Amino acid sequence: MNIPESVAEFQSVMVELRRDFHRNPELGYSEYRTSEKIASFLENLGFDVRRNIAGTGLSALWPSAVKSAPAIAFRADMDALPLEEENTHDYVSLNKGCMHACGHDGHMAILLGLALWLKKENRHFNRAIKLIFQPAEEGPGGAARMIEEGVLNNPEVERIFAMHLWNNLPYGKACIKPGALMASVDEFEIRIGGRGGHGAMPHQTSDAILALGYVIVALQSVVARRIDPREAAVLSIGKVDAGSARNIIADSAVLSGTVRSFSPDIRKKMPALIEEVAAAAAAVCGAGIELSWTELYPATINDVDAARDLAAAAESVLEKENIVENETTMASEDMSYFLNAVPGCYYFLGSANAESGLCMPHHHPRFDFDERAMGAAVAVYAAYLEKFHSVQPMK
Repeated sequence: MNIPESVAEFQSVMVELRRDFHRNPELGYSEYRTSEKIASFLENLGFDVRRNIAGTGLSALWPSAVKSAPAIAFRADMDALPLEEENTHDYVSLNKGCMHACGHDGHMAILLGLALWLKKENRHFNRAIKLIFQPAEEGPGGAARMIEEGVLNNPEVERIFAMHLWNNLPYGKACIKPGALMASVDEFEIRIGGRGGHGAMPHQTSDAILALGYVIVALQSVVARRIDPREAAVLSIGKVDAGSARNIIADSAVLSGTVRSFSPDIRKKMPALIEEVAAAAAAVCGAGIELSWTELYPATINDVDAARDLAAAAESVLEKENIVENETTMASEDMSYFLNAVPGCYYFLGSANAESGLCMPHHHPRFDFDERAMGAAVAVYAAYLEKFHSVQPMK
């Protein structure tokens, strides 16, 4: 790992910031303390800060001599999860039932570390530099709202970058790739309507629970038999609700789940396929269905040129052999909205350290990460700016 001294000198500050965020987690659209701390920190460094974007979000602009230049943006998410922490370190969450269990505390500290580097280096760039701190990534999704409220304007963002500390990779590795990195995710609910009756007289009924069973099994054929096997998709049913007593045949049942894919075309096809298959399966039992569909996050798809440039810059920090492209996941991210609006790249930076016990999965109550990865993340961003946008020290 080649972390320049100009970045390494801020490591202890980033650790202090990250641990403060970790002790004081806040849920989506409630990141009031977090937002105020970030804004004050950046204003003290000389950034032009715009507050209250999408409620608790904010952006910060670093001065550029090219006043009319478009901006290069870097984004971090701010929200924590509704989870009770089980760690015992000295920076454990002080907010009961709320925890930074996905690395967002580190993401914020990384952008503040980048801000410190910009201030220290006092470079002049051929683009404006904009830092974006986004609320509610874990839900309901603050990215789209920030875009609607103009975070990509004044100045207009030309490219955007973000990263995720990633405990599925060890410290020192990264996944930077063009194309799809994370899947889209949509939610569905299927309400099954039958005809209830006495458990001893099933011939007088249309059993909604039996229909529910048929529907669950049949839905597994959607991906297995209706989607090109060269494509990736997953349909998961996570909740069922039916029945009121053991001797009553239910007249209704409800199941709900999620659908994920990398392909926008497959995403468009899935509602009709699910409705067709579910209706046919329920009809076997004399029941009908009603499908409700909720679109959530689109697939996270990186721009080819932006990913190529970021990978080229990252080689000076991570070494080429440590940059991989095979760490795609069916999880989802609302960074996808930013990438749909402007070209950019989202990447995974390894943050696991099994020897130190820092290897629990994301969203686990004992999640933690190797804090050295924060310095690596700043070094990658700094290398990108130096390689592609640095002009000279500011006067």
